[in-house]
Amino acid sequence: MSDKSPIVPGIHAVSGLLKRHPGKIERIVHLQQRHDHRIKGLLDLARKARVDCVGLGKAEFDQALGSANNEMAHQGVVAFIKPGRISNESDLDDLLEQVTESSLFLLLDGVTDPQNLGACLRSANGAGVSAVILPKDRSAPLNTAARKVASGAAELTPLIRVTNLARTIKHMQSYGIHVVGAAGEAEDDIDQADLTGPLALVMGSEDKGLRRLTREHCDTLVKIPMVGEVGSFNVSVATGICLFEILRQRRNR
Repeated sequence: MSDKSPIVPGIHAVSGLLKRHPGKIERIVHLQQRHDHRIKGLLDLARKARVDCVGLGKAEFDQALGSANNEMAHQGVVAFIKPGRISNESDLDDLLEQVTESSLFLLLDGVTDPQNLGACLRSANGAGVSAVILPKDRSAPLNTAARKVASGAAELTPLIRVTNLARTIKHMQSYGIHVVGAAGEAEDDIDQADLTGPLALVMGSEDKGLRRLTREHCDTLVKIPMVGEVGSFNVSVATGICLFEILRQRRNR
């Protein structure tokens, strides 16, 4: 699969798209031999949303998916979706021109696991993130595995790849966006920081965290307080914790 895969696999992910954003779906393809209640419920949703559904035999279904068939657990159903809204640096400026007090961005500095990327996208969508930004190099592809974990968020939350993350941070700061980096060596816990106002949260890679140059460009560094023996969270878990601490603070203002 390419980085621009148009496929969202799986009953849960496709049902989520049908419920919230059916206009994103071009068509749904499913295995004819599946007749259980979950598939029937999904097809009912599709009919109500007036989304085209095509039932295929196994050979035709495999052919429709091509090489992607071996990369994902599709559960006998996939949605072919329309391209995402934005994907390059020039589109970021359009978002920055519309920054408000509630604007929130997520920057991923070297996240290379597609499943982590998908989980971060899902959390970002749930927290109302305007866009997820990551470097073009040394970052996970938005492949079928990422889309599966994202459960439709990859088609709903803009993903922007940039050439230089540190330069992008400086550019965002010029629009009044406060940049907060998550780092285990930070002095302040995340709940001690002011996370209201226009904000960009920066999360580091799975193994090394934030790169030095990225860390130096952040306005504030915070850490998640830990009381157990494990020294850190998986990056996607940490991203969810940080995003929803931001959301909590904004709701309690």
